[in-house]
Amino acid sequence: MTEELMTIREMCEAYDVTPRTLRFYEAKELLFPIREGQKRLFTKRDRARLKLILRGKRFGFSLEEIRQLLDLYHTGDQQLTQLTRTYEIACERLRDMEARREELTQAIEDLKEQLKWGEQVIASMKEKKKAAE
Repeated sequence: MTEELMTIREMCEAYDVTPRTLRFYEAKELLFPIREGQKRLFTKRDRARLKLILRGKRFGFSLEEIRQLLDLYHTGDQQLTQLTRTYEIACERLRDMEARREELTQAIEDLKEQLKWGEQVIASMKEKKKAAE
């Protein structure tokens, strides 16, 4: 069983997270390492949960949504409820991300237009200054 356990340092190296992050997720009751005094030992289950947490965060899920999804794992319906709810939240996130992308694309185009205008105004002002000299 000891080869299935990982120390906090090993977890940090394997998943590119900080000890503070792991302690935070533990405090939020998303991870449940075995405690031996001050030492934390993370199980295979903790590693699987951490992978899901990191993936959820990457996709914009809130920690509360992630917690709810992780809690659905044990509903006894072969993960149907968990997968269905994950799918629903993921669809919402995708819609949000696509809307933000469209807004960002429009903002970029607007800024480019403003920069072009600024270039023209600056060039015009430089020309007038040269002509006045």
